[in-house]
Amino acid sequence: MMYQFTAKLIIYRHAKENTILFTLADIIKRLDDEFPATVSPEAKEKFISEIYEQINQLLVLATDYGFDKNLWQNYLAYLLAVSENPFSISCEKKGTLEGSVNVFAVSDLMIFKQLSEYDFNSVEERLEINCFTTITNYQAIVKNERRYNKSVSDKIKLLSEAIAEASGEQELLHVVTNFYKDYGVGKFGLNKAFRIQEKQNEPNIIPIFNTDESHLNDLIGYELQKKKLIENTKAFVQGRKANNCLLYGDSGTGKSSSIKAILNEYYNQGLRIIEIYKHQFQYLSSVIAEIKNRNYKFIIYMDDLSFEEFEIEYKYLKAVIEGGLEIKPDNVLIYATSNRRHLIRETWSDRSDMSKDELHRSDTMQEKLSLVARFGITINYSKPDQRGFFDIVKGLAEKHPQIQLNEEELTLEASRWEMNHGGRSGRTAQQFINYLLGKLN
Repeated sequence: MMYQFTAKLIIYRHAKENTILFTLADIIKRLDDEFPATVSPEAKEKFISEIYEQINQLLVLATDYGFDKNLWQNYLAYLLAVSENPFSISCEKKGTLEGSVNVFAVSDLMIFKQLSEYDFNSVEERLEINCFTTITNYQAIVKNERRYNKSVSDKIKLLSEAIAEASGEQELLHVVTNFYKDYGVGKFGLNKAFRIQEKQNEPNIIPIFNTDESHLNDLIGYELQKKKLIENTKAFVQGRKANNCLLYGDSGTGKSSSIKAILNEYYNQGLRIIEIYKHQFQYLSSVIAEIKNRNYKFIIYMDDLSFEEFEIEYKYLKAVIEGGLEIKPDNVLIYATSNRRHLIRETWSDRSDMSKDELHRSDTMQEKLSLVARFGITINYSKPDQRGFFDIVKGLAEKHPQIQLNEEELTLEASRWEMNHGGRSGRTAQQFINYLLGKLN
């Protein structure tokens, strides 16, 4: 019976991560076809082993996404949420659609509804197993949120419950299309941060499940810098003109933390971030081609960006930012951090046209500076003065009432700490607070 359901799927026939569903359907079909009555002991063991393999995969998925209660229904909701097809992507952009496509969509969604209510009792009785009963009445162990993607988990469970409660075709269609409109579809809809994984010399954009949950209010000081970043990012997510940003300055001053925090501020407004490393710049055009038509705003994030004289990867970056024949899409910006203002290492000979090995050294200088000129906004993060450093330390300490030092003791200890641990910076202040917390019983 399950195979009859899956065979009728049209729009979701190639649902991503469909191995468990289609493999189980095939196993149950073979069980019914080959052993309509009694199953031989040898065949029974084989069928049980195959089913347990799929249950194992389901449990792994449930652990990754924090599923609970009815893992089977959670899994089917997950398939709907990650399946990128013309229907789901169109719903992501426009919500409820008009036209004949709804006939196919309703048919498929009703199949998923029937699958979510599938009765596994006959399979369990014939094979003398109870794994399906267990997964449909599952009590998950409470896990630390850093061990699974809570944001995705909550959305999947919300969709699963809504599908279970939906009565009738139109209500079911309304539930799913509204989910796509509100939360998006696929990896870009459900996740907020991504990185590039190379596979067979091709880039693959994969989600980062555990991201820093800090917000800009958690970053003490640097108010003018944060204001510039907010103004530019807000314009970007609202569809207005915005600039690529370079955050440069001393190490440990909050450049990377500011970009991570800005993602958390605007994620619910459709902001996504893709982290890419210098050696992957050759894939920039491919990455942009994959994301340019999606209904999100993407920041391509480059951390600790700098180049030595012999490195040429910056030429890929220059072409992508501005200068290539293809215009950078309106839904893509580049945010970078660097300890260097000019990104590419310079020498004293670059500053002079007098050189034994090159006639026009000023041309070399312009070549090196042209990359930074492509960032419309540059924001300087300098090390704080002593008062600023103590303000950061006190602000961080206030978040931990268990630290019992008074202000005088705190500043004295912080001063001793920074002199022996890299000088004054936000990072040093946080490391000092971690040290104090580590000493508590």
